Amino acid sequence: MGLHLKEGADDDLAENHEINVTPFIDVMLVLLIIFMIAAPLATVDISVDLPAASAERTPRPDKPLFLTLKSDLSVSLDNDSVNRAGLGAALDQATSGDKQQRVFLRADKAVPYGELMALMNDLRSAGYLHVALVGLDKASQ
Repeated sequence: MGLHLKEGADDDLAENHEINVTPFIDVMLVLLIIFMIAAPLATVDISVDLPAASAERTPRPDKPLFLTLKSDLSVSLDNDSVNRAGLGAALDQATSGDKQQRVFLRADKAVPYGELMALMNDLRSAGYLHVALVGLDKASQ
């Protein structure tokens, strides 16, 4: 490895100028294994089955304002059907212009997540930032 012994009367040892690459290869193999394990964990293609909510119930206001997104993507405010374009005006009329009032948003299970987010964006653009999502209790399922 590092020494070359000569036979003879000379006591001089010749230097070996070769680099020992074994530790370098060991480190590279360990890094390769780490990246092979960590790379699949960094992907976001994981299917998610969300559980039911187990949060404590909050007290309900005297007259809650329910906004419902049905499975056919129609919207109703309390019991009246509302056009999506006129949602802001209908909310202003129902709340007497009080944009601090909480809007209880409920949606059918069959509604795509993108449609629910679009309705929440419509609420935000209308100025209603206090939104509560309505769901089933874990015990009632």
